[in-house]
Amino acid sequence: MIERPAYMDWLERWQDKDVIKVITGLRRCGKSTVLKLFRERLLTKGVDSNRIIAINFESMDDDYPTEAKPLYDYIVSRLTPGAMNYVFLDEIQHVREFERAADGLYVRDDVDLYLTGSNADLLSSELATRLTGRYVELRMLPLSFKEYRSTRPQTELPEQSFNRYLLYGGLPYAATLDHDQDIADYLGGVFNTILVKDIAQRHPRIDTIAFDEVASFLADNVGNITSVKGIADAMKQTHRSVSPTTVGEYIAALRENYLLFRADRYDIKGKNYLKTLEKYYLGDPGFRFWFLGKTGGDLGHRIENVIYLELLRRFRTVHIGKIGTTEVDFYTPDPQGDRYYQVSLTVMDESTLSRELKPLQSIDDNHPKTLLTMDHIGTDDHAGIRQANIIDWLLE
Repeated sequence: MIERPAYMDWLERWQDKDVIKVITGLRRCGKSTVLKLFRERLLTKGVDSNRIIAINFESMDDDYPTEAKPLYDYIVSRLTPGAMNYVFLDEIQHVREFERAADGLYVRDDVDLYLTGSNADLLSSELATRLTGRYVELRMLPLSFKEYRSTRPQTELPEQSFNRYLLYGGLPYAATLDHDQDIADYLGGVFNTILVKDIAQRHPRIDTIAFDEVASFLADNVGNITSVKGIADAMKQTHRSVSPTTVGEYIAALRENYLLFRADRYDIKGKNYLKTLEKYYLGDPGFRFWFLGKTGGDLGHRIENVIYLELLRRFRTVHIGKIGTTEVDFYTPDPQGDRYYQVSLTVMDESTLSRELKPLQSIDDNHPKTLLTMDHIGTDDHAGIRQANIIDWLLE
């Protein structure tokens, strides 16, 4: 099992706190494994195994209640009296009216509750309104590049690992596979499981062929400024005709299941969000390999995808920054201070360096500004703007 220290630290910080811990994220990104590691840590701290109740609602090993009240009664009958019990409910969305069971367990003084789900609707459902202010969310992503490096042979150079990561992505099991076909089969299995188990069940009238084509188009256009209508118009040129409404529905379904993220545009000077020309990034870069194989595509945008996900890990919220007529690749609002990032494959050419620095230089505040490139030389400080090598930055 691959160690995920940042997530483990989060779970330990919130242990025994009077809130429900909700862990969300893409299927197979490692939610169950992290909770298993956390349970093992509880045991090493002296927590008796009888005080740990773990249920995976997608496991066929046992038959668990999938209605709220029977599930609540089942769990309560197994609690150790007079002690704190740790209850883990994996893929809780399979329980009908699970919000009621979560609410009932939460109000007990002898339960520390942990829930996981693979659908963003988990927190837009009644759980959010019923338990407002009584839960915290840990949004898990596939392996960071730093975590991915820990799975690779020590003799492998960082650049070699990065090439693999950029192509195959960071799903933990995929990181252990070496052959292209094995990786493609695995990624296809994950995608089709999401399509059949999650998306098709919630959207029974979905045209799966058209859905695949929309997903493939988005995978080939990560990081491009676009709109729902723009995607529909572009698809007419090379694919079947799909209406903007249908494209919007399919994008929503991809986002619900963490297969896709949308980066909205933010006017840095005007301090307001813009409603058009957003960008989309894959929840894992490997899905591009599943859809398109090793076709090149825009390398700069593929690297942007990796950086976008890393910024989500570090700061949770990431926007595209608009500053006058120019654009900053990423803007991250943060309670400890905003940050700005510009991404370029290389700035060895003086005119390219000047062009990439210009948007950052036009921001008249003292928040950190970083230019990320693949260059290994010339990584200077440009009048307060830090320049860093992308691989080094990912490994920080």
